[in-house]
Amino acid sequence: MATSVATHCPYCALQCGMHLVGPRDAVSVVGNAEFPVNAGGLCVKGWSAAATLTHPDRLVTPLVRDASGTLAPASWDDALATIVRRFQEVQQRHGRDAVGVFGGGSLTNEKAYLLGKFARVALRTANIDYNGRFCMSSAAAAASRAFGLDRGLPFPIEDIRHAKTIFLAGANIAETMPPIMRYFEAQQVNGGKLIVADPRKSATAQWASLHLPLRPGSDAAVANGLLHVLIREKLIDETYINERTRGFDEVRQVAAMYWPERVEALTGVPEASLVDAARLLGRGSSVMILTARGPEQQAQGVNNVLAYINLALALGGVGKPFSGYGSLTGQGNGQGGREHGQKADQLPGYRRIDDPAARRHVAAVWGVAEDAIPGPGKSAFELLDSIDADGGVRALFVVGSNVVVSAPDARSVEQKLRALDFLVVADFFLSETAQLADVVLPSAQWAEEDGTMTNLEGRVILRRRACDPPAGVRTDLDILSDLAARLGSARHFAFRSSRDVFAELGRASRGGLADYSGITYERIDAEGGVFWPCPAVDHRGTPRLFTESFPTVDGRARFHPIAHLSPAEAPNDDFPLFLTTGRVLAQYQSGTQTRRVAALCESAPEVVAEMHPAAARLANVADGERVTLTTRRGAATFKAKVTRSIRDDTVFVPFHWGGHQSANRLTQAALDPVSRMPEFKVCAVRAARAVEKERAE
Repeated sequence: MATSVATHCPYCALQCGMHLVGPRDAVSVVGNAEFPVNAGGLCVKGWSAAATLTHPDRLVTPLVRDASGTLAPASWDDALATIVRRFQEVQQRHGRDAVGVFGGGSLTNEKAYLLGKFARVALRTANIDYNGRFCMSSAAAAASRAFGLDRGLPFPIEDIRHAKTIFLAGANIAETMPPIMRYFEAQQVNGGKLIVADPRKSATAQWASLHLPLRPGSDAAVANGLLHVLIREKLIDETYINERTRGFDEVRQVAAMYWPERVEALTGVPEASLVDAARLLGRGSSVMILTARGPEQQAQGVNNVLAYINLALALGGVGKPFSGYGSLTGQGNGQGGREHGQKADQLPGYRRIDDPAARRHVAAVWGVAEDAIPGPGKSAFELLDSIDADGGVRALFVVGSNVVVSAPDARSVEQKLRALDFLVVADFFLSETAQLADVVLPSAQWAEEDGTMTNLEGRVILRRRACDPPAGVRTDLDILSDLAARLGSARHFAFRSSRDVFAELGRASRGGLADYSGITYERIDAEGGVFWPCPAVDHRGTPRLFTESFPTVDGRARFHPIAHLSPAEAPNDDFPLFLTTGRVLAQYQSGTQTRRVAALCESAPEVVAEMHPAAARLANVADGERVTLTTRRGAATFKAKVTRSIRDDTVFVPFHWGGHQSANRLTQAALDPVSRMPEFKVCAVRAARAVEKERAE
């Protein structure tokens, strides 16, 4: 290992800069003070990130399930030959689309691009999607409909510190991405106000100027209520609306139906608090509306986000400095991972796969016939749910995802995976999903390969290789290229390095909405990252979008009339509470990495279910006792944390654990009709004190 290598954290979408220092077996992490996003600051996950590189659980050889049902070590040649043979058998018997591919939002841009190409060129299957469908899809769909383009933050993250008022919906950033708090702290020092809408009075909400404790599933009503007050008190920007948008008259009519008293009944947010929030927004000289998974991970996720976007447009802030709408991307490459072909309906450059011009362009770059590229496939949960169904997926290749923990109705998903004819998982630990596989391929980790990532503000950065992978471990790029060659597509995957893949990605994205064609590794090094779109090497990149027009047919943004609808599953006498899920500071996503880091497990060793004292009394549960939560999908038992910082009708459970501690064994798979996002954030649950058998489990 080099003495010091500048790279980036493997976790959230801030992609904080860091240095890896020292030999591989004693590497330490030092914050990179020169990287502007975090200026040297890291959270506890970042400081401990190197612990996974030498962990004893690390996979260092392929595993193939033998005749006795045991995963046994195998050579790379045997493992890859088995994969090719079994994929070909399934496709010959059931058709090309019977093999599915499931990617991840943690993959580099190069890997996300190559995985999409591998599915469509080497396997010729339409069925590829990724776990970002569970993360950013609702915000992406809403922004595309309103603005013509989706980028998590369409402005530099630095803008946050200068906004006079920020409305933050459904995010506990103080725990989920602590380094971003320096921007919010600076915003408050500058006299700014922060409004947080969340069913919990989280660490972020406690720190805010105003907390709106909305009922889970009521975001659209809150947004419409705020707009009602803004219109009533003449706090909207009529000039901006007339000059830069369309569709406001219809939205005005809908907002008229959401007077504050009605909104209080629908949402639980006090009328006075709603009016106070609206006035803070309407009187702020620069106003920012930010959403996260709270409103987005719902069966009405797209509508919720569109309702919040209506606020940003009515206030005239979109495209102006220190103002506008943004979504706080969650996964490390949640932004880049959805731009270049991992999604079922997309080709590189954020192109639609059913667009003939897009198909012609990408086919020319790939050197294949346009009609050889499959059409749209199934979205993430629908892909998993199709297993063992007529015309569904019979073999699955999972790369960088742990769906047994991260998917909704997880017990059903696990049963589906067990019913597959053949399952392949590429990962660096034996995750809960990998434990079910027929073949497991050991992949290189984040510090063992070069590749680009795109952070939440659209800044393309470079993760540098700091050390070699362990003997016997390959990079995903190497694995995909080798498999493609064995499937007869060697000439389409003749890459020598990630730099070669990125160069082709640039050509494939040229002219698309997410145009990377002017970005090179050298520019990223020289400029500390480059903001897309960047259509030429002499283009400076685009830190701020929509300053003059929107990429729509007429250059105007679109309002959307949104009515509040009830969640797919509302509480009743049998299931009287809301269940909502989320993250905690010391764990991350499905926990495949963080649950193996001692320092993180000491801080968050198990799942803790948060519930209000009123709910705890009804369940006959005291603080620290075990509580069994039951939904229509099943039951799970957790340690109870009794707290007044949550609504009395809501229980909160983090989702980072698997097995009997899996929160997603309880969640439901009601899907947003546009984004196909599952409704992780809202379902009906009952709580009861755990019996002795449940406590033992």
